[in-house]
Amino acid sequence: MTLHLTPFEGGSALSAFRVQQLLPSLQAVHDKISGIAARFVHLVAFDAEPSAELKAQLAALLTYGEPYTGPQDGTLIVVSPRLGTVSPWASKATDIAHNCGLAVHRVERVVEYHISLKSGLLSKPSLSPEQLAQVAALLHDRMTESALLDRSAALKLFDHVPAAPMVHVDVLKGGKAALLAANTEFGLALAADEIDYLVNAFTQLQRNPTDVELMMFAQANSEHCRHKIFNAQFSIDGVAQDHSLFGMIRHTHQTHPQHMLVAYSDNASVMAGSQVERFAAKSASSAGTASANSYEKQSAMQHILMKVETHNHPTAISPFPGASTGAGGEIRDEGATGRGSKPKAGLTGFSVSQLNWNQTPSYGKPAHIASPLQIMIEGPLGGAAFNNEFGRPNLLGYFREYEQSVSSDVDTQQRGYHKPIMLAGGLGVIDESQTHKIQFPAGTLLIQLGGPGMRIGMGGGAASSMTTGANAAHLDFDSVQRGNPEKSSTSAGCKVGTTRFWRFTTWVRAA
Repeated sequence: MTLHLTPFEGGSALSAFRVQQLLPSLQAVHDKISGIAARFVHLVAFDAEPSAELKAQLAALLTYGEPYTGPQDGTLIVVSPRLGTVSPWASKATDIAHNCGLAVHRVERVVEYHISLKSGLLSKPSLSPEQLAQVAALLHDRMTESALLDRSAALKLFDHVPAAPMVHVDVLKGGKAALLAANTEFGLALAADEIDYLVNAFTQLQRNPTDVELMMFAQANSEHCRHKIFNAQFSIDGVAQDHSLFGMIRHTHQTHPQHMLVAYSDNASVMAGSQVERFAAKSASSAGTASANSYEKQSAMQHILMKVETHNHPTAISPFPGASTGAGGEIRDEGATGRGSKPKAGLTGFSVSQLNWNQTPSYGKPAHIASPLQIMIEGPLGGAAFNNEFGRPNLLGYFREYEQSVSSDVDTQQRGYHKPIMLAGGLGVIDESQTHKIQFPAGTLLIQLGGPGMRIGMGGGAASSMTTGANAAHLDFDSVQRGNPEKSSTSAGCKVGTTRFWRFTTWVRAA
């Protein structure tokens, strides 16, 4: 089917504050960069040639925000949704257009950035291909967006891209070596005994595993999901301990369960509440009466719901979306407790190493890990953004900075929160009738539903369980989710249990 594509130019895409934030980073790439401006451009696909009236209606619908008053020239970089995908913005905008009765196939939005360079006395400066790539990297999220050099290249958004086939790892011929190679290539973070287990299992099955099977196994069996260290039995001075680390945490509830209704068995905990009065819509049985479309006072038993978790690895890789989906995942976990609850108020907290305002961290930070200053600028904004999308106030928070040099005869250790802590928590309420899930019997058929996927959040559980910097940079970027509150939940690869343990990491340099 041939689509008819029409551009509609929109308003400004950059605030004065955002320009002020971006300029120092851009000028670090080229000192002659003097300004940046950006505007939205909407690309609308029609199944047939649109009429003048339809174009006028769409032009009105797509006119919003501050008018664009910036330059039309300068170095152009077009940031589009990632080619081959349908963006969350497009899903919402297309739905709105359809609800308005407008015959459109799809509405997409790109951002055109105009970079101004200060002219010299004898020459007009320009950006080299390398500098252009550096500037583009500052302006787009490579996981969800593409950086292009002209508007026409963005039309590829509407090209059909066939799905990639599954890949089989040849364990039957390659044995353990084949699985070791896949472990590195996919960032599966499999332990030695897990690799042996999988080789034996698929050898007995007489078939090769797919990349999908290996990815699912790695996430479900990751430290992030199963807490293998916290659930492990251990000895102190040769004496076996009665409880694992996780068992010690649970032991408190086992010995003092007062007022706790749900603990360590669902997405969040539930504490006994009280009888409340509330306004609720009249039941359907009132239909047809004069007062059917009204609210009435009801008495109900409501319990208190609590949740805290950390989102350390994603915030270290991409602070804004990492912290955003930390808050989003916590909201989702609250809402998914029992048979449904109401998240009410949130909290966020951040622990980082020394901010080093104008310095490079001294502890050998991997290049693709965000600096403490980046995390403290972008992380709280990401957490607040997701809370705001749900109309949930973020009432509490904290910020902690710590770094210390510890020297010995062997080396100097720079200790600190090099792998940051991003804490997300919240409170909510849940009806007594909804507190516990329906128990499905063994053998129940489960159906998992999902839409088109990108490499977003891929391998998140395994990546979070690895030492910071040990994974390949592109796999770390793959592992971070991107928030889309209106259209999706924010899966962290695997969510099992109600606790997260914090990591306190150390880089070592020669004394």
